[in-house]
Amino acid sequence: MSKLNDMGREVLEKEARSILEVSERLDDSFDRAVEAINGCTGRVIFSGMGKAGLIAKKIASTFSSIGIPSLYLHPAESVHGDLGIVQKEDLFFIISNSGETDEVIRILPWIKRMGLGSIVVTGNVSSTIAAFGDIVLDIKVEEACPYNIIPTSSTTAALALGDAIAVVLMQERGFTREELALLHPGGSIGRGLLLRVEDLMHTGEAVPRVYEDMPMKDVIMEVTSKRLGVAFVFTREEELVGVITDGDLRRALERYDNMLEQRAAHVMSANPKGVKKGVLAASALKKMEEFSITSLFVFEGEEMNRPIGIIHIHDLLKAKIA
Repeated sequence: MSKLNDMGREVLEKEARSILEVSERLDDSFDRAVEAINGCTGRVIFSGMGKAGLIAKKIASTFSSIGIPSLYLHPAESVHGDLGIVQKEDLFFIISNSGETDEVIRILPWIKRMGLGSIVVTGNVSSTIAAFGDIVLDIKVEEACPYNIIPTSSTTAALALGDAIAVVLMQERGFTREELALLHPGGSIGRGLLLRVEDLMHTGEAVPRVYEDMPMKDVIMEVTSKRLGVAFVFTREEELVGVITDGDLRRALERYDNMLEQRAAHVMSANPKGVKKGVLAASALKKMEEFSITSLFVFEGEEMNRPIGIIHIHDLLKAKIA
């Protein structure tokens, strides 16, 4: 390991220890903060200056993404008219490591006059801002910078604490994957939470299917023409009994000298894997990875022997699920 590696590792370990220190100091103030946010009928107004403000913006964004209306209010801009966005049902969430940030202190009398509740996250519980807060969360840590000055460990601890509150609120509110999907319709999160197997599966004539008594020449033609590298094997009563993949074809070539004269039942693999209609496409991908396969049949209800479609890993890749 290089000297630079060692220095970088030391910083990471120091910040990791800082988060553990904060977690060990959690007390009923954390409970009260969660309860206050959960009971807020307005918005959670985050505020902080400089790097603390950047952390406040991120936590506000996280809260909004789990259905808690939140916004960031710049403390310096707020005293020049932006306070007009605040409503009497709102709750302030202030981040200030020193607890003596001038720009934040200037808005405290206004918050008090409006009768708004406040949560303060600070590294100085004896500070002016801490004395003002209804609920105070302690994030006192030693900064990772060599002079214990530049906000490093303190901003990491504040961010982790905000994440902890958000995740606990998700669980307290019973926030579901479906609700999360509604709030994240775009990007990989939205695709992973919204798309179901039926949105991507092949149906009807596009499903490669053969019968167990069909000669392998016809089976190969079906596999080739449907371009999915697989074919389902059915009885003449239309019940699914197996699957033939490219791998099954290669193994059959090794096993039989007269492979083309064999029947589908001789080459197929029994008990093909499937998923139920309504399952998330991301869950289908996980199942494919678990069994190292490239396709799954899709069934409806409890009749697993009568598939309604097939989903291939290429369909998931095209939909950017992976």
